[in-house]
Amino acid sequence: MERVVAWLNEKNPGLDGPIGVDEDLIEARLIDSMDFLEFIDLLEEISGDSIDLQEVTIDDFRTLARVEERFLASGDLAEAPAG
Repeated sequence: MERVVAWLNEKNPGLDGPIGVDEDLIEARLIDSMDFLEFIDLLEEISGDSIDLQEVTIDDFRTLARVEERFLASGDLAEAPAG
């Protein structure tokens, strides 16, 4: 998830504080239509899985919590502690 947050911060250099896990990324304009495909590419790279746009909705990308649940729960989580 660290890579996702870093990407969002890179795209939005004027952010004042951390992005809440339940903050609406779309309404807050942290992801816009120009960046959306790049965001999907990033999620595919991190998870190692392709995202079929026929099987997802915009709500799957709306919050960090939902992104993690939908796309990264079984993938490689950057901040997961080593066991």
